[in-house]
Amino acid sequence: MPQSPVPVQPPVHRLVPSPAGRTHLAEQGSGPLVLLVHGFPESWYSWRRQLPALAAAGFRAAAIDVRGYGRSSRPGAVDAYRMLDLVADNVAVVEALGERSTVIVGHDWGATIAAHSALLRPDVFRAVGLLSVPYTPPGGPRPSEAFAAMSAPSGPFAGQEFYVSYFQEPGRAEAEIEPDVRGWLAGFYAALSAETMPGPEAPDPHLVAPGGRLRDRFPAGGRLPAWLTEEDLDVYAGEFERTGLTGALNRYRAMDLDWADLAGHAGAPVTQPSLFLGGALDASTTWLSDAIAAYPATLPGLTASHLLDGCGHWLQQERPEETNRLLTDWLAGLPG
Repeated sequence: MPQSPVPVQPPVHRLVPSPAGRTHLAEQGSGPLVLLVHGFPESWYSWRRQLPALAAAGFRAAAIDVRGYGRSSRPGAVDAYRMLDLVADNVAVVEALGERSTVIVGHDWGATIAAHSALLRPDVFRAVGLLSVPYTPPGGPRPSEAFAAMSAPSGPFAGQEFYVSYFQEPGRAEAEIEPDVRGWLAGFYAALSAETMPGPEAPDPHLVAPGGRLRDRFPAGGRLPAWLTEEDLDVYAGEFERTGLTGALNRYRAMDLDWADLAGHAGAPVTQPSLFLGGALDASTTWLSDAIAAYPATLPGLTASHLLDGCGHWLQQERPEETNRLLTDWLAGLPG
């Protein structure tokens, strides 16, 4: 893999055909392809600090808008957001870019999409990087039932609703978010960022009290974390004010469909070379610590794993320089 810095041009934006209809991407650099997949509620822009770093390291980096987001197509039906369709979109992007294979790297939901892309199409996705959300193989209980059980009187959240369950009913979360997209995004990003997240004694921002809203648990005062400028927030808010949140939220609403679709892959490992980066203060890494511990069985090709001290959920934006170094070092070490 190339390692010496090379001059790079600004990112180029493209629309390419995909099963969604079209997929928007921002592309920068030349060399081996690295496909970057964002999470919720984000966009290609979440990789703005990785695109030039990867390009300078000699890679062709392409950050997509997942279907339902940004300039990519937004199908109306919930069942258009199942994992099989998202994997098919990624395959189509690789083909549209004239490549036969790629390394895929994802953050948050993008990490889950990346892992399943590698699981289902190892012929296309030759290595996988996961940021913030660990890989958990398909299988286990039906997701809607598992999340509902968490809120049962005997469950760990006892009467409080987990945000994934809150997102399930079409229109419910939209009614909270869309009247003030910018303010909601600012609060959500702050709630999961290391420097602005609520303290351990504060109510958990991932939970909704009976009759309440998710934003009721966001930090008071409206302070933005340092990684998020007013201009950055304008970009995110502008996209969701234009598109609405339904496409993004439909990914959560398709989880039971995934459970049925992927039943034949229950317990299956991802065997390609892999990387995991997590924030030590991110609930995704603490709640899913058992998944990280299971990596010898579930990610037998894992070649690097790092928990970043003092980092929250928005890893590649909170700690871009460290993320870029770890990512480019891993990429440089992959077999050609």
